[in-house]
Amino acid sequence: MADSLTRVTRRWSMADPSALAAVFSHWESLVGAEISDHAKPRSLHGGVLVLEVDHPAWASQLRFMSDELAKTINSATEPGLVESVRVFVRREERDMRPPRRSSDTPL
Repeated sequence: MADSLTRVTRRWSMADPSALAAVFSHWESLVGAEISDHAKPRSLHGGVLVLEVDHPAWASQLRFMSDELAKTINSATEPGLVESVRVFVRREERDMRPPRRSSDTPL
């Protein structure tokens, strides 16, 4: 089964499953608790690691640190696994109901 999965991921230009598992399951030990508290890996395809962060300030910081993050992850997993890092800010779920009108608001 593992051999089949490896062949499929290579054919689709995906990372080795064991390398993916190392990044996703050991995220905190790779990047540290502070970054891990605010950023989570969402995908790794074609050498592009996509991170979701909880605040725009973290997005800016991690974009600035993207080369350092790639080096750290590559040295702990496999060389060339992460070639670039893309960061996006998680959208908060919003209450989609229209605002309530007060009883004294004219129609």
